[in-house]
This record gives sequence, structure tokens and C-alpha cells, in this order.
Amino acid sequence: MKARLPAVLCFSGHDPSGGAGVQADIETIRALGCHACSVLTALTEQDTHNVKRVFPQPAERIARQAETLLADMPVAAVKIGLLAHAETALAVAEIMARLPGVPLVLDPVLAAGGGADLADNALLDAVRGRLLPLARMVTPNSHEARRLAGVEDLRACGRYLLDKGAEFALLTGAHEPGEEVRNLLFFPNGRVEASNWRRLPGEFHGSGCTLASAVAALLAQGLDEATAAHEAQDFTWQALQAAYPTGSGQANPDRLFWSGGC
Repeated sequence: MKARLPAVLCFSGHDPSGGAGVQADIETIRALGCHACSVLTALTEQDTHNVKRVFPQPAERIARQAETLLADMPVAAVKIGLLAHAETALAVAEIMARLPGVPLVLDPVLAAGGGADLADNALLDAVRGRLLPLARMVTPNSHEARRLAGVEDLRACGRYLLDKGAEFALLTGAHEPGEEVRNLLFFPNGRVEASNWRRLPGEFHGSGCTLASAVAALLAQGLDEATAAHEAQDFTWQALQAAYPTGSGQANPDRLFWSGGC
């Protein structure tokens, strides 16, 4: 029998198209040598173009699933994706309070890749007030960072996220103009590290889920935050480079690119 794999607990939504959400988490985490366990925060009606409807799961069910799981197995890291409702955010914050020292990677999913709004003001307040203070790393894209911080300048957004309690902030720049994608990693000491990645043609479904899950898996294996952030970006870029079509919309990242993939 093999040794126990580090377990990463994911609070994520279900994407029926298989490109984002919990399936993206599971594929990424297993590809990086960890075991994914999951609690579904919401069901969705969506395709490769956009999210059409979200069906949040009751907070009580989310809490009970997590409590039963945590009573049985140790968790080395936690990843939060789609929450969809403020009550869900509060339930997850309560669960995290019982996991001192376990790194939390927060992917603040505020809108779908196709543009559908996935967060109201109550959820934004819960993320700012209850989840950011628990986050080892928060991984918003530039649109999400601006919405959380309420300012345009991305460096000011990163400082805001750290001021609200996150230890590290990795802001991704795929929505910004330019031939390269520039991501910014904010450190607790005020340092900001920029990483530039060649912009790939096309649009992708689940890139943010892939990045956040990769960071969580690498932290679960004991990597430091800066190394985890850089290796997670590299993994995500390679998965996007190997992306393949499934429907008539956004392409699906191939998170098994290292094995020959599709």
C-alpha cells in the first residue's frame, strides 16, 4: 500500500461541462500528487459559454459534510472556489476556524468566464470580513481584485487584500491588455513580484480554478508560498497551452498534459 497522499479539501461548485469547479480541482490536485476531497457549495446550469443559473446548497448540508469528513481524515490544505451565497461563506469560515495552521487558498469566484455575475453585496462582505483574514493566499483575477477592493490600480488592490488579512495575494492579469499576461504576487513584507507569461490564443474554461487548486496542492506538500505560486502558474500555463475543445465555447485546460493528455 502506498503512503498517504496529502489531502486537499475543496469547497467548490459543480460544473456540468467538466471544465471548471470541482472537476477542475480534482484533476489539478491529483495531477500534482495530492488527494482531493470535496464539498459541493452549489450546483450550476452552465456550458462552455457561460453560467446560466446557480443553485446554492444549504449551508447546513455543507457544514455537515465537512464535519464528517474532517472527523475521519487529516487535511493538509483547503481551497475555496464558488460560494454563491453569503451563508455558505460564513459556514466555511466556521469550518476553517477548526483548522488552525492549515493553509487556505481562496479563489474569489465573483463572475463566470462568460461574464455572469456570481456574487451579491452580502457575499462580497462575507468574503472581505470573514474569509480574507483566514487566507494564506488569495488568487483573484484583475476584475475580481478590483471588485473586492473598490479601486482600479492593481497594486492598490493587492495591498487592500493583504490589509484585510490575507497573507499573500496572487493577482492574475489575463483580463488586462498586452502581448504578455502579467501576474502579481504580493508578500506580507510589502514586496511585489511580477511574473510574465506568453499570452495564449483563445479563451479557457476553469483557468482560475486550476491555478488556485495547484497552489493549494503545492502548499499541502510543504512548499513555501512563493515557490507554490510560481509552480502553480507554470502548471496552469502548460495546461492552457494543451487545452482542447469540448463544446462550442471556451476550451478546456488539459490538466493531464504531463501524461500525454488528449
